[in-house]
Amino acid sequence: MDVSLTRSNGVLGRVLSVMLCVGAVALVRRTDVPPVMTRATPESVGLAASALGDATSLLNRFVQERKVAGAAAAVARHGKIAYIEAAGVQDLETRAPMSEQSIFRIYSMTKPVTAAAVMMLWEEHRFDLKDPVSKYLPEFDAVRVRASAADAPRAPSRAITIEDLLLHTSGLNHRTSEVYQRAQVRSRAIALPQFVTNIVRVPLMEDPGTRYRYSEATTVLGRLVEIWSGKPFDVFLERRVFRPLGMSDTGFWVAPADRRRLTTVYTPAPGGALTPIEIETVPFTERPALLEGAVGLVSTVPDYLRFGQMLLNKGTLGGVRLLQASTVALMTANRLSDSIVSARGGIGWALLNVNVALDAAVFNYPVSRGEYGWDGSAGTIFWVDPSLGLVTVLMTQSVPPNPDGFRGEFKTRIRKSVVK
Repeated sequence: MDVSLTRSNGVLGRVLSVMLCVGAVALVRRTDVPPVMTRATPESVGLAASALGDATSLLNRFVQERKVAGAAAAVARHGKIAYIEAAGVQDLETRAPMSEQSIFRIYSMTKPVTAAAVMMLWEEHRFDLKDPVSKYLPEFDAVRVRASAADAPRAPSRAITIEDLLLHTSGLNHRTSEVYQRAQVRSRAIALPQFVTNIVRVPLMEDPGTRYRYSEATTVLGRLVEIWSGKPFDVFLERRVFRPLGMSDTGFWVAPADRRRLTTVYTPAPGGALTPIEIETVPFTERPALLEGAVGLVSTVPDYLRFGQMLLNKGTLGGVRLLQASTVALMTANRLSDSIVSARGGIGWALLNVNVALDAAVFNYPVSRGEYGWDGSAGTIFWVDPSLGLVTVLMTQSVPPNPDGFRGEFKTRIRKSVVK
């Protein structure tokens, strides 16, 4: 039996579950004193101020060349914030300056937050990773596979597991896929139960466990968090993740009092200009019916830096523990088979819903083996480098999300700043 995947249902398991639940209550009670990330000079944590200045110059250059309207970024090393800068504006019409408090649509950087919530409940013995999804969502009993248009739908070779959802090996598809758009699977105007009903009506693209296919699986996981915890997904995240970590600007929508800080998404226009683009029919200034674990959150650079630092600290920040160190180790290691990793170009994938660097040579910017991170489709990205004790967050609002290799250039400058 794989003890990393299966939990005991005996007395010890129940006792541990109660202890963890009591700990969760304690976390909520500490929200009046959120953990503090102190600031430090770059030199005090082994970074070169001149190289970090080059990173700021890059931000300013991309703004001046009208590749992005603005950007914000931060770097923490050894648990201290050594760099936090902003360039450009939040909105080209109002000219509101970009700042470290600017709010961004983080899209797929929502996935690691959802995965962390899932693994918190795994620690409480609410489920096993090898459990079939249908154990908790009976709708998945009816799911079928249709590998090509010429094939008739058939039963999958095995059930989709919780681990499949975390690893994107479930056979489910992406929200922007033609098949999902035709079937109207996803809309921010529907609730999670309806989303689940919609997604099982569309056949899987392949048998579970046979291929990595980036998908809507993480939104299904958000619904499972509701079932396991007995709380709405947004309430669970607020009480168990955001408040304990002091992530006060992270959530599923932007309240009226904070809308002045919400950045505008831009896309290139003829003549080298930028024009605003609204990606969603239900904007992030309105409370959505769909609490999307895959792409639903907004956040700020300091907030997400706290989340990344918690992971680097093996589940804790400022004395507040969200996850056990062993769980963080499990969820930040590659879990894909060698054949699936090879199909992904040599890049691993973890239960946290992040890329894992297995071979630095496959990246077009410097990385360390074991480094992990993920990005968002509107221009946000983060990296956690355990070997260097480094957390980096870069946010802009751009479609395409990585104009002229912006992310790689910024990451290269941050890596060059490491002197000891």
